[in-house]
Amino acid sequence: MMTDIETKNFFTDPEFVGDPNPYYDAMRASCPVKREPHMNVMMVTGYEEAIQVLSDEKSYSSCISVTGPFSGFPLPAESDDISDLIEEHRPSLPMNDQLPTMDPPQHADHRGLLMRLITPKRLKENEEFIYRLADKLLDNILAKGEGDYISEFAGPFAMLVIADLLGVPESDHAEFIAGLNLATEGGFSLGSTEGETLKLNPLEFLYKKFGEYIEDRRANPTDDVLTGLATATFPDGTLPPVDDVLRIAANVFSAGQETTVRLLSSALRIITENPEIQQALRDDPDKIPNFIEEALRMESPIKGDFRLSKTPTEVGGVDVPAGTILMLLNGAANRDSRQFSDPEEFDLERRNARTHIAFGRGVHACPGAPLARTEGRVGLQRLLERTTNIALSEEVHGPEGDRKFDYLPTFILRGLLNLNLEYTVADGDNKGTVAEGDAK
Repeated sequence: MMTDIETKNFFTDPEFVGDPNPYYDAMRASCPVKREPHMNVMMVTGYEEAIQVLSDEKSYSSCISVTGPFSGFPLPAESDDISDLIEEHRPSLPMNDQLPTMDPPQHADHRGLLMRLITPKRLKENEEFIYRLADKLLDNILAKGEGDYISEFAGPFAMLVIADLLGVPESDHAEFIAGLNLATEGGFSLGSTEGETLKLNPLEFLYKKFGEYIEDRRANPTDDVLTGLATATFPDGTLPPVDDVLRIAANVFSAGQETTVRLLSSALRIITENPEIQQALRDDPDKIPNFIEEALRMESPIKGDFRLSKTPTEVGGVDVPAGTILMLLNGAANRDSRQFSDPEEFDLERRNARTHIAFGRGVHACPGAPLARTEGRVGLQRLLERTTNIALSEEVHGPEGDRKFDYLPTFILRGLLNLNLEYTVADGDNKGTVAEGDAK
């Protein structure tokens, strides 16, 4: 028997856009692996159960990871193994050329290529840029004293950090901002609650730009990051086709931005609604890294993604027939009391906060997680150092006890649309001055 909340449609009900947690709790309390009645999707809300599926790429395909029941995949009536059917229809599935939808061995080759681009050396170089960029953007927003944190800091910060990581020339940054805004103005949102099958690839702008970069650098190599991108090889030493490289770059560019923007905005909402946490971070900045982990646990940027069972399996004692679509709800698993004590409480000292699965787990674990953590740490650290208080705009979000926030209308992403803040600038704030050693 289902409770009233379980009978609602998670994929289209706007009630769950603002707060999906009541749905997560109801489903998990009923059974951490349970089929919902609207799209026939097996909802995995338990931590251990989600880990089991995420770690088993042999039994579960990621071919529908970003679109789930809206992929257009023709589910068979009954079968013991749909592996061949998956490969037959893979070329027609949305986002089939992107790393998150690939299965081994193709996934291993492309991830190996990606990891040759995101090296410790490159990440260290990128961190120096992150500090400079954070201060440059903070100079502007602190001079105003108030504004939308997402559009004025988090958005451009995340985009330009990724641009620098991949070697996009600064002279092209304005074109990227304009092109990516144009690509999203039509209202596209991955996992839209409108319930439509995804037909268009939102990454076409990035494909075009990175295709041009890679072809140029292969013809005219220089000593820059883009040349390294263009000449990177698969683990076996072969040079990949241009299309493969540009898709990897586009995926890093788009996915990296999305996670960081949502992480930063959630973190700022938390410290403005909980002044005691904000003060604790000001008093002891060494607490910021664990704060970032707890923020990721409490407000996972990705609500979840999907898997398709290739053969009959069992998860958490529940039979899963071949051809079953499962949604692994990271946000729900991260609030499972069997893994996290008092899961609804934000605990700045939580010792196992980093065991969250906001970045996934298994072969598809987010390769950009170290970068997102660095962006979160630096962005928050510099803002706290340059202010004495950060508060929510009551004019925009309402008074304490009656706050209003708007979230992305999607069942995949968990993120604020805007976050208007008011800043009290520290006396003697030195614009763009980073303490010695901070950028090392």
